[in-house]
Amino acid sequence: MHKLNKYITEDLRFSNQTIKEMRINSKLFYENIKNRRSVRDFNNKNFNIQIINNALLAAGTAPSGANLQPWHFVVIKDKKIKNKIRIEAEKEEFEFYNKRAPKEWLDALLPLGTDANKHFLEIAPYLIAVFEKKYSIRKQKKIKNYYVKESVGIATGILISCLHFSGLAMLTHTPSPMMFLNKILKRPKNEKPFVLLVVGFPSKKAKIPVYAKRKKMLKDISTIF
Repeated sequence: MHKLNKYITEDLRFSNQTIKEMRINSKLFYENIKNRRSVRDFNNKNFNIQIINNALLAAGTAPSGANLQPWHFVVIKDKKIKNKIRIEAEKEEFEFYNKRAPKEWLDALLPLGTDANKHFLEIAPYLIAVFEKKYSIRKQKKIKNYYVKESVGIATGILISCLHFSGLAMLTHTPSPMMFLNKILKRPKNEKPFVLLVVGFPSKKAKIPVYAKRKKMLKDISTIF
């Protein structure tokens, strides 16, 4: 029989807020996060790695199936490694744009002006590769993880939010397939690439398509009973 963990009593900060404060804070968060944009033109201006570390710690607070925390984050700054990632990513993207992608998908991407050239992978000061762990290994035993994609998706959302709140721009990059990241970053076979985040400051020439700024209204994304 498993021994149950004792519950601890914490002073939960959110429980001390008034309804008015909660409403104000939710609005402030929305006003900040609504300015988040996917950026494809970065400059190479560096910044303190502690900003990324804090964002990773924030991501690590995400809820997960059975609290097994099935994620791993790899931060890449090394120019040679970024070059290797770009080469492999562009191979997959060339196949996607020229052979694999159906016309409907290409038509949907057309307003964004994207193509197989992924120069930002080398220009941005940091890349963060997010891996999902299908299972963990403890004392040479496989430990099955539960709700892996859901858990890693939530953690990634928190990571993106924290990076934006810190004043950084980013791009969620998902060349498919991404298994080349395992080889380049020397990750074990129980880990699968989930997303590659490109992180830094936008260049002066960075532009956002009007199409990308259009977000659905509340009535279009929610239902209240």
